[in-house]
Order: sequence, then structure tokens, then C-alpha cells
Amino acid sequence: MQATGGGMGRAILWGGTALLMLVLPLYFSTGFALTLLSQMGIMIIFALSYNMLLGQGGMLSFGHAVYSGLGAYFAVHAMVLMGKGTLPVAVSLLPLIGGVAGMVFGVIFGYVSTKRAGTTFAMISLGLGELVFACSLMFPGFFGGEGGISGNRAIGQPVLGVDYKSSLQVYYLIAVWCFLCMVAMFAFTQTPLGRISNAVRDNPERAEFIGYDTQKVRWLVLIVAGFFAGISGGLSAIMFEIVTAENVSAIRSGGVLLATYIGGALFFFGPILGACLFIFFVVALSEFTKAWLLYLGFFFVLMVMYVPGGLASLILMQFPLARSGRAHEMLGPYARAGAAGLVLLAGTILLIEMTYHASLESASGNVVRLWGLDLNVTSIAPWAVATLLFAGGFAGMVRYGAQVRSRYGDIMADLLARSA
Repeated sequence: MQATGGGMGRAILWGGTALLMLVLPLYFSTGFALTLLSQMGIMIIFALSYNMLLGQGGMLSFGHAVYSGLGAYFAVHAMVLMGKGTLPVAVSLLPLIGGVAGMVFGVIFGYVSTKRAGTTFAMISLGLGELVFACSLMFPGFFGGEGGISGNRAIGQPVLGVDYKSSLQVYYLIAVWCFLCMVAMFAFTQTPLGRISNAVRDNPERAEFIGYDTQKVRWLVLIVAGFFAGISGGLSAIMFEIVTAENVSAIRSGGVLLATYIGGALFFFGPILGACLFIFFVVALSEFTKAWLLYLGFFFVLMVMYVPGGLASLILMQFPLARSGRAHEMLGPYARAGAAGLVLLAGTILLIEMTYHASLESASGNVVRLWGLDLNVTSIAPWAVATLLFAGGFAGMVRYGAQVRSRYGDIMADLLARSA
């Protein structure tokens, strides 16, 4: 979903995305799967809105959850009023209320925070985030205190048989809003404001020299980002039917930062990949292990160290190979590195799970069940096997990873020489 490519290619790509969203529930129809897909849709909107600031505008924000969280609060209050019959609005339009709320607070908070750039902006955004979080506990009349505000999405008369009582209907509502927001945010990157925000990110002095007010550009971008973040908050209120202080917390802001960086902040489709993977860690992986947060942190550290461009950069690196017809030359190095990576992953999982069980769950016994095997954490054998797998996988990754880099570099140098 880069800005490159012809109109036909974009149409096919967007059409394929819409078709994928349409057919996914046909293959993943369980309640857990639909919940997972719905949360991915919400997180995609949230991460893309954050990337308007980070990737397109160069603004590192530590308080982006303010706009999604306040949007969620206004949406759930609207839901409560709808239940009382005092607000005649369709449930499907609640995300728009959240978006407007996020935009309004983007106007207010953005006017203050965008007066400075760089580290100062980041610190101001962190302070505003903590301020709103403190207010969520100090003013229970609006925020509901620690218990939050609850609503009921299945209110009023069904429209065309849709009452949002089922997870499938909620998923399709989120999917429609997610697709529309993706298209709108991609279109924003092609507008003059979207283009000049890239210029302000790369060289603010030159942008000012040609007559642009960099503070106003950052402010406008934050307002737009706040609008889409508020839409994600409104969808969250519909899905969970409750909004708490956690929605405006630093944890939520940190989560969207991780998702955006993992996917790749410099590419439009990067936050989409990052959002899906982040929700996999938070929702799916947490069902299988209590150490899921450790896995997420470990994965993030590896991404920062070895793939700073995010997952999107790894995908785009393969395009020159595919266009030149030389992708097959990388199959051997990729296979060897992948096998070593799997061995390293197996050893890492064994060490983490046994360490976690021995440290925090020893009261429940000395046996941890993993992959259908009962492993006694007091025995030397499983620790020895885990250590050997980790050491062997690590050595293999060092060796075969170097081969991958060397072979890829040779191919790219050869392609560059031929094109010269």
C-alpha cells in the first residue's frame, strides 16, 4: 500500500483487502477468532493514525491514547444516552462521535504540544497523557472512576436485521470502518498537507524557508490523527461496551508505539502489519502463556537491533529480487537461516517457560507442560536440552545470517552494476 504503483494496481490491492476482510469470518468463525480479528481492525486504525504523527510527521508521541480514549468515553456516553432514548443516533455512527471528540481534543492539546518539535514534543505529549489519566480518576462523574462507564450496543430497533448482539455483526461493523479509515488515511498521504508534513519531518528549516508554518502543519496533522484515533476508540467502546481509565493510559500509548515501530513507521502498510502482530501477542499468545509480555519485549528488542525499518522493510527488500527473477538464489540461504531461527526459537521458548514456572509458579508443582511434554524444572535434562537448542540456534543464526546478508549484497551489487 505504498504511494507507488499505477491506479490499476492500487484498485486490485484495495479490492483484495476488502475481499479478505469479507471472507475472513468464513474461515475463522469461532468467538475467539472473531474477537481477535475485531481487535486487529481497531488496532489497525489506531496504529495508522499514530503513524500520521510518527512516520509521516516525525512527531514521537507518548500520549496518543488520549485521543482514542476520550473518543471512546464520548462514544460510550452517547451509547448510554441512546439507551435512555434521548439521543436518536444509530449505533453504527458512534465511531463518528468518537472521531469528532478526538479531533476536538486534538485541536486543544495539539495547539500546545505542537509549538515544539522533537524531544520537547514527546515530553509534552507524555505530560498531557498523564494529565488526562489522572483526570480519569479524579472526575468520576464523566470518567466513571476505576469502574469506568458501561453501555449496551444492542439498543433500539434493529436496522435491516442488524442489532449488534452477535460478534459477527460487530466484526463487520469494525471491518467497514477499518477499510474506510485505511482508504481515507492513505488518501491523506497524497494530499498537499500530507506531502508537506513529510517535508517538515525531513527538513523543517527548509520548509519554513519556502513559506510554510511548521507548527501549523504539525498541528493540522495531529488534528487529523486525533480524528481517526477517536474513531478507533468509538469502535472499542462498541466492541467491549465499557470504557475505563486504561483507555487513556500510558500503557495504551506505549502499545501503539510498539505496534507502529514493529510494522515499520516509514511505510503506509507497516502499521497494519504491526497492529496485527501486536494483537496476536496481546490476545492470542496470552491465551497460551503467562509470559507473553516477555516474548513481546524480546521480539521488539530484536526488531530494534536487527530490523530497524520494521517488518515492512523486510518485505520490500524482496521486491528487487522478484522483479529481476533472482529470488530463487536466496531460497537456500533463507532456508538455512530459517531452520536455525526455528531451533533458536524452540530453545528460547523452553528456557523462558521453564524459568517462568520455576520462578513464579513453583507452588503449583515442578512440572510444566509444553508441546505435549511434561518437563520437570528441577531436572537437569530439560535445561540441558533447552540450552543446547538455544546455543545451536544462535550459532546457526550468526553463521547463516551472515550468508544471507552476503548473498543478498552480492545480488544487489550485481543488479546495480547491470543497471548502470
